[in-house]
Amino acid sequence: MTRYSPERKEAVVRRMMPPDNTPVSVLVEETGISDVTLYHWRKQARARGLVVPGDGRNPESWSPEDKFAVVLETASMNEAERAEYCRKKGLFVEQVTAWKANCLRGNVSAVEQSSATRKQERIAQQEIKQLKRE
Repeated sequence: MTRYSPERKEAVVRRMMPPDNTPVSVLVEETGISDVTLYHWRKQARARGLVVPGDGRNPESWSPEDKFAVVLETASMNEAERAEYCRKKGLFVEQVTAWKANCLRGNVSAVEQSSATRKQERIAQQEIKQLKRE
């Protein structure tokens, strides 16, 4: 079993991170490190809270977990710090803002959701009645 130095491991994991977002399959060819090892390193990095898609997809296709990790990382940053972070990661500030809004919307309580749903249903029923009258 080959042992890799922490520096080498960190460098390869960094390549999986934005803005490079290099797919594991490409790293296997370039580095000669097995895909199993790279997936394990990626899993460890995610467990530490890093954003490591490593699948070559653009940020809008990332998993909800990766998007949430970005939102968490940028939560305490001011606008200048957030802009710098986004430049380093190859993201747009607007993307992170939209992801944050989605996270907040996801935490709306069940009572608020059902209230909004009932209101929409009442409006729809009124429109149906109006259309039937016409």
